[in-house]
Amino acid sequence: MKAAVVRAFGEPLVIEERPDPEPGPGQVLIRVEASGLCHTDIHAAHGDWPVKPRPPFVPGHEGVGVVERLGEGVERLAVGQRVAVPWLGSACGRCEHCLSGWETLCESQVNTGYGCDGGFAEKMLARADFAQAVPDGITPSDAAPLTCAGVTTYKALKVAGVRPSQLVAISGVGGLGHLAVQYAKIAGATVAAIDVTDEKLELASALGADLLIDARKDDPAEVLKRHGGAHAAIALAVNESAFVAAYGGLRRGGKLVMVALPAHGTIAVPIFDTVLNGTSVIGSIVGTRQDLAEVYRLHAAGRTRVIRQTRPLDSVNESIDEVLRAQIPARIVFEM
Repeated sequence: MKAAVVRAFGEPLVIEERPDPEPGPGQVLIRVEASGLCHTDIHAAHGDWPVKPRPPFVPGHEGVGVVERLGEGVERLAVGQRVAVPWLGSACGRCEHCLSGWETLCESQVNTGYGCDGGFAEKMLARADFAQAVPDGITPSDAAPLTCAGVTTYKALKVAGVRPSQLVAISGVGGLGHLAVQYAKIAGATVAAIDVTDEKLELASALGADLLIDARKDDPAEVLKRHGGAHAAIALAVNESAFVAAYGGLRRGGKLVMVALPAHGTIAVPIFDTVLNGTSVIGSIVGTRQDLAEVYRLHAAGRTRVIRQTRPLDSVNESIDEVLRAQIPARIVFEM
């Protein structure tokens, strides 16, 4: 099989031939049809974060494909069934987090394309219990971005407790942000979209954003305050100053939900203002299997659109460069 492999941090990925993997007990072998390129894959390939993967490895945590073989003991999936393999490749199922509906916080979790090989390959392995069935009517190239970009922003809005008529700021309208705008509108919110490119602001408008904030020209915090302040701000731009601006645009009682992960990123949270204004700063990491099932149901019902470009896997290094230069309107999906 062909795979895009990280051989060394910061180096271009290597397209190479590898033997087909063998499914072990509880695993399935998947023939990959499509796999999305997430900024997390780039962080993984560059070794940006404190906890690093171990090269050589295959990135990709938005893999979608057809089950080709079943490992011993697998009963809930069938050969020929289309499934997706998200960031949460497995969790223990026994800890406090798993048992209370927060499996994404499990300290024994294994992450796809980080702790085990991912979807930038023609074939991949997955734990059967964490491979998500893709409903009929969703194409592989739509399902791939929903598997991370979709479920991550959907969960962030859940964490924020967004309700109808609230003002929600979406900071960064890209692969994640264009879906966040749609989920916020589904929740009945008034949506303020913040970005620094005309194309992404136009995209946000086309997807239903009510207020467009060009951070090149205006201070997002000041604009949000003129509209009463945001009840929630979802921080999706990989830029520390964008987090600061989103926090500054909150109203009293507002919530900043951190999603993007700038390498070594920090912000200073003013204690006095946070206490007196009753604001919250919350981290939100991807979503559970149930969250992903809900994301798929919304898309199958025609409630969301996935804006994407499809490319061959051989273009992986050029595609990474374009994402880093902010030249991609939403999501790149590699089709195998």
